[in-house]
Amino acid sequence: MFEAGSETTYSGDGDRRPRSPASMSLTGIAPVQQAAPSLAAVDDPLEQARFTRWVQESDGVRLGESALQVSGMYCAACTGIIENALRAVDGVREARVSAAAQRATVRWDPARTQPSALIAAIRAAGYDAVPDAAAPAREMRRAEHRAALWRLFVASFCAMQVMMFATPSYVAGPADFSMEMRQLLNWGSWVLSIPVVLFSAGPFFRGAWRGLRSGRIGMDVPVAIGVAVTFVASTGATFDPAGVFGHEVYFDSLTMFVSFLLGGRYLELRARHRAAAALEGALARLPETAQRLEADGSTTEVSVQRLVAGDRVRVALGQAFPADGALVDGATQADESLLTGESVAVDKPLGAAVVAGSLNLGAPVTMLVERAGADTRYEAIVSMMREAMSQRPALARVADRWAVPFLWTVLLLAAGGAAVWSVIDPSRAIWVAVSVLIVTCPCALSLAAPATMVAAAGGLARRGVLLQRLDALEDLARAERVFIDKTGTLTEDRPALAVTRVFDESVDALGHAASLAAWSRHPLSQTLAAALPASGRIWQSVEEVAGEGLRGVDGDGVPWCLGRAAFAGAAERDEVQVWLSRDGKPVAAFGFDELLRPGADDAVRALQAAGVRVTLLSGDAPARAARLAARLGLDSFVGGARPEDKLAAVAAAQRAGDRVVMVGDGVNDAPVLARADVSLAMGQGALVARAQADAVLASNRPLDLVTARCVAARAMRIVRQNMIWAAAYNAACIPLALVGWLPPWAAGLGMAGSSLFVVLNALRAGR
Repeated sequence: MFEAGSETTYSGDGDRRPRSPASMSLTGIAPVQQAAPSLAAVDDPLEQARFTRWVQESDGVRLGESALQVSGMYCAACTGIIENALRAVDGVREARVSAAAQRATVRWDPARTQPSALIAAIRAAGYDAVPDAAAPAREMRRAEHRAALWRLFVASFCAMQVMMFATPSYVAGPADFSMEMRQLLNWGSWVLSIPVVLFSAGPFFRGAWRGLRSGRIGMDVPVAIGVAVTFVASTGATFDPAGVFGHEVYFDSLTMFVSFLLGGRYLELRARHRAAAALEGALARLPETAQRLEADGSTTEVSVQRLVAGDRVRVALGQAFPADGALVDGATQADESLLTGESVAVDKPLGAAVVAGSLNLGAPVTMLVERAGADTRYEAIVSMMREAMSQRPALARVADRWAVPFLWTVLLLAAGGAAVWSVIDPSRAIWVAVSVLIVTCPCALSLAAPATMVAAAGGLARRGVLLQRLDALEDLARAERVFIDKTGTLTEDRPALAVTRVFDESVDALGHAASLAAWSRHPLSQTLAAALPASGRIWQSVEEVAGEGLRGVDGDGVPWCLGRAAFAGAAERDEVQVWLSRDGKPVAAFGFDELLRPGADDAVRALQAAGVRVTLLSGDAPARAARLAARLGLDSFVGGARPEDKLAAVAAAQRAGDRVVMVGDGVNDAPVLARADVSLAMGQGALVARAQADAVLASNRPLDLVTARCVAARAMRIVRQNMIWAAAYNAACIPLALVGWLPPWAAGLGMAGSSLFVVLNALRAGR
């Protein structure tokens, strides 16, 4: 209805397709045309570098290996079709297609073909393909995930077998279990422990070595020492039961311990990879190519990386603007919601500024590039997001300060115990040190919080809240301040009809408004068409005037107008945005307001009842933000907030000592989501926002924020219970190990029992 750009005229026979003088057919109806995108830009060396790596064959030929993202694949048979189409291209040496990942890897000779020919071959086979610029990072994540999964599988499988071999030693009596049989089972346990130590525990040894080389001690150091000492001592006991290490072995404790730690690290790795994949998708919002206008009036499709200030670029309807600049030909509307948080499309008349990443909604236009690449506002927001992510919260710094003294204490206790016992009884010195390392190794302590948080995360996932950072539960449970974005978070991304005024009861004003509004795709028109009763009116002609509204002639030949006040011949009113006039006389007026998400007001009241201060952050005009704050009963709000304003508000609250929660959904919220102590993004929000959030409200229900906080508080109570138990266990067992009353086998059983108690208690958090 208020679409900017050139006028759009509709025929009176019900056809609503836009007419263009250059594309009119003999029937008077414009055919629907969609030109195939040019492939010339992908042959640009600068563009190729984003999805192609160069390899040297054994025959000395330099080949390109390009990664392509394929769409339209629905079964495994599609793989062979696409591979055959690619191999038929002259110069293709090898083609591999994965149906599961919908990716193609093609090795080609640059002297005989180019990437554009590869994409053209796939399209000719009935599919589509685009360059896959994120392939290197995704391949690295895939390799990391595969290695972590194999390490966990090997450790868990071997631990189960070792535990089977160790069980007779725990349950059989001396008369039932000969020494020869015990030794045979010990040898079997030793063989199965070798891959656990050499392969599965490799990350702990490498982490310990890196820390020691850099002069810092981390949690990997006591883990590596405990694993190494336990394996060496148990190996000595296996091959020389009468030697210095004695005859007791602890391969079962060793393999189980490594399995537990690898399981926790695997869960953390999966969460990181999901966030990285989402970020890649968000950064792909900018178009890869742009149609640059040359001096002679011709157009050239180039990579957006080659745009510079002063270039003129043609932007098609529905395409994202590739750079920051101004319109020099045509007028349109732009969807800037991902950048500003504003839910209403913004009018862009001739000369208006446009920003990279916003969508062209109105009509094809030409823009003059003013800032491109890293200078754009879009890239500035991404840069702010990365900078905010690099700042560690205060709680993490405190934990880092306490970690080093704790680890040194563990090592000193083990070394001191061994030194004392080397004087009292040298045969027991090694096992006392091993007992101390095992009993104080961060098994129960390391499981106390993660196991509870994993269980709580599973329970929240069943309620539509997806956690991406487990330790965010602590900050969520203790949060004193919540900042909530307005559009797309507390309100829907579509308006609601709030005011209806009828001035002439003699005509069916509402029916005429609904039927006329149905001719436009503008959000306000669609809201009117859906909210008012349809009349089925037949219009002889309908014309949409850019930025103004709709004109139509009814069956009686009477003209009607639906749109802005001046366009409809009415006087402006604050509460009214759309007017309907008949033959120049206003007959009805309509006002729109934002539509609250279901449960938004209940969520705000519940947070306030829990003692949490709620602040509304919005990129909308301050007046609109104030109206919504009043509806929700909020006395704290910030309107007209840019991304840097939101970031400053959260930083100020953190400096004041508040633990801050941020809830948002747009690209403009990504920096503040990364900076907050804990952040939540709506499930239908921007990918870049979801990538930086600690949790995603997949259900899009604001009340789930309250649910998440309640579950987090319960989880923290269970964590405290587990920590108290683990601390009490260590406080009781460390002195016993130091005085020699706790042999390593008892320390291993105690560690397993303590871990089992912690895990069972943690499972309650997911109920």
